[in-house]
Amino acid sequence: MTAHSAPQSSSAPRPADAPAIELQDVHVVHRLRSGGLFRPDTIRAVDGVSLSVRRGEVLGVVGESGSGKSTLARVMTGLQPVTAGRVTFDGLPLSRDRASRRELGRKVSVVFQDPSTALNPRLPVRETLMDPLRVHGIGTEPQRLARVKELLHLVGLPQSAVEVLPRQISGGQRQRVAIARALALEPQIIVADEPTSALDVSVRAQVLNLLTDLKRELGLGLVFITHDMSTVRFISDSLIVMHRGKVVEHGTTAQIFSEAKDDYTRSLLAAAPSLL
Repeated sequence: MTAHSAPQSSSAPRPADAPAIELQDVHVVHRLRSGGLFRPDTIRAVDGVSLSVRRGEVLGVVGESGSGKSTLARVMTGLQPVTAGRVTFDGLPLSRDRASRRELGRKVSVVFQDPSTALNPRLPVRETLMDPLRVHGIGTEPQRLARVKELLHLVGLPQSAVEVLPRQISGGQRQRVAIARALALEPQIIVADEPTSALDVSVRAQVLNLLTDLKRELGLGLVFITHDMSTVRFISDSLIVMHRGKVVEHGTTAQIFSEAKDDYTRSLLAAAPSLL
């Protein structure tokens, strides 16, 4: 995570290490139903957050439930409009029109917390992985099937998995399918929202190793959102700590773990177990 500069124009070449996603002083305010006309009750889900994500790096976002992590994930994937602030992708403002959102959907993918609910239980793995290719009109059916087989190889699943249903495989294998689906359109960034919290400890380590390998092999940028300090230490290059919608600490992961400055960060570190 680095200091921010004004986005460059679309005609100017961008440096290879320029941020893929930038948020500048982003606010998301939700109005609660309990509010009145003249005194609305509101909650600041994201409160003045600035960050940047580059290809080939892992940015960890950590904080307890209600800290604003998942809202931030929706902002970065274009699913949540901002109340104030600026969101740019490749230096250009993120637009809400259909064409821009479709293009963003090809460049930024999401891996959700629970693969059992993220995957359609009635679709075999083949159809799950072909679906984004069909939606975006990529390739012929034989080419799509070849891409499915390539994706299974990338995430360490056997080719026989093409015909299975989600209920016929383990939780760790389901999460590998979800990661394969996120990779289908060759995105630049993957936003992973608590992707290992529903998994057993040993399986969690396998999925973390897989994400690390994919980042290195494909040059992906990864935003890894979690409440678990041990997990984020394992996978992240840099780290932001969120509390009540605000970023209370940011820096490299090594810096924060060795010399945390904020009391909230220190409390999270003190509560973290020594194993993943």
